[in-house]
Amino acid sequence: MRAAVRERKVSTGRTATEQRAQGEADVRAAIDALPEPDRSMALRIHEIVANVAPNLVPRTFYGMPAYARDGKVVCFFSAKVKGGTGYASFGIQAGLRLDHGNMWPVSYAIAELTDAEERQLAELVRQAAR
Repeated sequence: MRAAVRERKVSTGRTATEQRAQGEADVRAAIDALPEPDRSMALRIHEIVANVAPNLVPRTFYGMPAYARDGKVVCFFSAKVKGGTGYASFGIQAGLRLDHGNMWPVSYAIAELTDAEERQLAELVRQAAR
């Protein structure tokens, strides 16, 4: 919770350009602090999001890499070491309807990031960022 409070305070009063630059630095620092294999996975996800949805602004969310639009987190990475679940995950913020119907997933466990998972993540980011 302390990380979330600090993250909100840091972004207050900054221009969009300053927020993007600081967010990029914060996300890179968060990724660099992760142990392997989480670090490599988070870095690849960061690259995917930057390529697929350059309109999303990098920032941290509870100390983990996240990507926002209009100040609200759209999607985020949670490292195995942080989540306490035994696997890393990629989440879509609640409230974003990715599918039609009354039920859809908002978090995806990632055991390994292969080409197939990268394509699936890219499509999720495209849908979430629209």
